[in-house]
Amino acid sequence: MTVAIILLAAGMSSRTGKDGFHKLLAEFDGVPLLRRMVTAAVDSEAISVTVVLGHGHAEQRNILSGIEVQMVVNPDFALGMASSIGVGFVATEAQDADGIMVMLADMPDITTEHLDRMIKAFQDAGAISIVRAVSDGKPGNPVILPRSLRDAVLEVQGDVGARHLIKSSTLPVINIEIGRAAELDVDTLEEVAAAGGVFVSASTT
Repeated sequence: MTVAIILLAAGMSSRTGKDGFHKLLAEFDGVPLLRRMVTAAVDSEAISVTVVLGHGHAEQRNILSGIEVQMVVNPDFALGMASSIGVGFVATEAQDADGIMVMLADMPDITTEHLDRMIKAFQDAGAISIVRAVSDGKPGNPVILPRSLRDAVLEVQGDVGARHLIKSSTLPVINIEIGRAAELDVDTLEEVAAAGGVFVSASTT
């Protein structure tokens, strides 16, 4: 029972972008956020990691230099998160997995240990349940979706993520408590700084 990870990094970073920064290039402990998140995913028990890029993908590829990971570009990233999830689901590396973990690239507190706990829970439940990270019981991210939801994923449109599918699905949901990491994302300069991030250059590419 295998899990492949789709890491969503295609957004325009509009709230930090207006100030000349892309949030995924902010450094945490000296490492760009995107590289930090991809490394956590690659070090997990997932069989593969596919990074979905969009806005600024040339610079993001450079950030990921030296990491063995599949990178795909979503040309329609401006249409919203659903299109990026769909691109990830049809990527070669994710095709044969029993479950797909949808992971956001702007959540700096997510660790390999968190990912492995979720993967184990998915496997222990027979790879037929949805597994969701929660913070004090509040739904968060990442989320593992069984292969049976693939067609439903590809039908979703707009700026919606896995939460929409979970609500409409009749599959059992397993919640994995990982604390504030499940809800901490960084969308503004203030949130980046509060989470310990630092912008070392002003780049809009």
